[in-house]
Amino acid sequence: MTTISSAAASPARSSMTGGLLRLLREWGDALATYWVRREAIKTLRQLDDRTLRDIGLSRCQIEPAVAGDLDMELVRIR
Repeated sequence: MTTISSAAASPARSSMTGGLLRLLREWGDALATYWVRREAIKTLRQLDDRTLRDIGLSRCQIEPAVAGDLDMELVRIR
C-alpha cells in the first residue's frame, strides 16, 4: 500500500516560494542599481566641461564611466 504524506509536497512548495523571493530580491536590486546609475549620470551631466575634464571625463564618456565600461587606460589626457 502506498501512502502520500503532506511532508513530501512541502519541499516543492518551499523551493517555489524561495525561488519567487529570490527573483523579487534580484529584481529589487536591479531596480535600485538602475536608479543609482541614473542619478549619477544626471549629476555628472550637470557639471560643466572644465569640471568634467578635471576628473578625466568628457561628456560622451559619462554613461560608460558610470556603467564601469570605460577603460581609463585608453582615455587620453588633454
